[in-house]
Amino acid sequence: MKVIGTEIPDVLVLEPHVFHDERGFFLESWNARAFRNETKLDVQFVQDNHSRSARNVLRGLHYQIRQPQGKLVHVLRGRIFDVAVDLRKSKPTFGQWVAYDLR
Repeated sequence: MKVIGTEIPDVLVLEPHVFHDERGFFLESWNARAFRNETKLDVQFVQDNHSRSARNVLRGLHYQIRQPQGKLVHVLRGRIFDVAVDLRKSKPTFGQWVAYDLR
């Protein structure tokens, strides 16, 4: 996997290695060991959700205070304009945001 840092150090863009052949393609969507090796972060993802949105749908901001959650976004078809805003008052990046066009 390729890890791309952003202006907010805790927001990372992960690009999986995609293996193509005449049958189609294969990719590993999550591997805890590879993530830990590439990012030096030891995290535990405990929930996996899947949603589908119609074209031009805007989904809301997800904000957790007592039980913060990491978020993995996987684009199966089309594209997603994904925005992360740092709302942690204790961080030097408070109020900053990053956005990526994910495909």
